[in-house]
Amino acid sequence: MTTLLSRQISVLKMDIPNEKTPANSYSINKQRLNGIKIVLFKSNFTLVKKTTLRIIGFHSLIVGVLLLSVSISFQSCEPDDSNDENKNECDTCIRVLKPNIYLYPTEKSLIDIKLSFPLGGKIVNSIPIYSNGWTVNVNPSGIINDKYEYLFYESDQPDVWQLIEGWVINKTELKTFFTDNLLKHGFNEKEIKDFIDYWIPRLTDFDYYEIYPQELNIIETTIKLEIYKIPDNLLRLFYLIKGVNRNSNNNISIPNKPPEFNRSGFCVTEWGVILKQ
Repeated sequence: MTTLLSRQISVLKMDIPNEKTPANSYSINKQRLNGIKIVLFKSNFTLVKKTTLRIIGFHSLIVGVLLLSVSISFQSCEPDDSNDENKNECDTCIRVLKPNIYLYPTEKSLIDIKLSFPLGGKIVNSIPIYSNGWTVNVNPSGIINDKYEYLFYESDQPDVWQLIEGWVINKTELKTFFTDNLLKHGFNEKEIKDFIDYWIPRLTDFDYYEIYPQELNIIETTIKLEIYKIPDNLLRLFYLIKGVNRNSNNNISIPNKPPEFNRSGFCVTEWGVILKQ
C-alpha cells in the first residue's frame, strides 16, 4: 500500500506542468489517473467560480455607478448652507422675478432682513445690494434709507410652485384682473400700481395667460423671509404666469377667496412673479 501511494504521488508530481514540460505531455498525463482528473476538475471549478463572482461584482459596481449618476442628474438643488457657497447652486431652478418687499414700521426703525433657501437657491439680483442680508433704516411711510420705496431682489430656486389652483385670463383683461386680485389679498394702492406699471407692458406675447397664485405657506418652503424686528402682519404673494393661446385648461381649479389681511402694526408686504415657459 505504501509503495502504491508513493508511486501515485510521484505520478502526480510528474503531471504538474512547468516551463520545460510540453503541453501535450500534461494532457496525456491528466488522463492517466481518475484521482488526478478529480483534483483538476475541482481546481478548475474553483477558478471558474471565483472568476464568475468577480464578473458579478464588477457588473454590480457598474450598475451602482449608473444609478448614482441618474439620482444626481435628477437632483435640482443643494440644500442651503451658509458655510459653503457652492451648495447654493441650482441646476434645474426657476427664477422669481422682481419681488418687491415693502416695510411699514410703526416708528423709524433699524431693521435686519435675511432671505434663505431651504431647498437650495441663490439671490441673483438685488437693490440695495443684499450681501449677507439687508440692514436698513425705515420710516413709517415705508421709505428705506431715505432713498428706496421697497427692497428688490430676484432669485433662483427649485420649481416647486403649485399648478392646481388659478385662472385663465385674456391679455386684454390682465390689468383689471391683477388690480382686483391684489386688492383682495390686501395690497394697497401704491403697491398695486407698482405691479401694474411693471408687469402689464411685459405680458403681451400671448392671447391668454394661466395665472397660479403662490401664497405665504408655499413661498416659505422655498424662500424663507426673516425680519428682525418681527412684523405684526406679513403678506407674501407670487404669481406664476404661463402664456397660452387658448382659453381652456380643465385641470385648473378656481382658488378660494383669500383671507382678509390686517395692515395694522408693523406691516410687511411682498409681491413677485414667476414666468413659466
